[in-house]
Amino acid sequence: MRFILFSILMVSLLSFRASAQNIEIQEDASVQEIMDFYKRVNKGKPYIKGWRVQILSTVDRQQFESVRANFKSQYPYITTSWVHNRPYYKLRAGAFASKLEALRLQSLLKMDYPSAYPAVDNEIRPEEIIGGRE
Repeated sequence: MRFILFSILMVSLLSFRASAQNIEIQEDASVQEIMDFYKRVNKGKPYIKGWRVQILSTVDRQQFESVRANFKSQYPYITTSWVHNRPYYKLRAGAFASKLEALRLQSLLKMDYPSAYPAVDNEIRPEEIIGGRE
């Protein structure tokens, strides 16, 4: 008899404990409206402002292609992008949310590319960002 009472007591205590761990969050309608607004605004912006490391800026297309191929063979794990602002071809590496992260890559590349420097880029797709925000 004691075993049955003890079992019933334990089952009821365990079920009470399990139900006490369920948390339900009810947000105000105005909070949901604001969140929906921010989602719509952010979906309308395909690009964000970030940082890349500029490796080269030249007017010579052949030099640009040569340095680009050399960089890709030396650092295959680092993404590259390039911009053609007439008359300059600009080769850039990485995509970062902060300048500090770009400086880390610059320090890694300094031996092979001493003229590399961090450059602001206003057209970085969010999925290109390397690492997380600090």
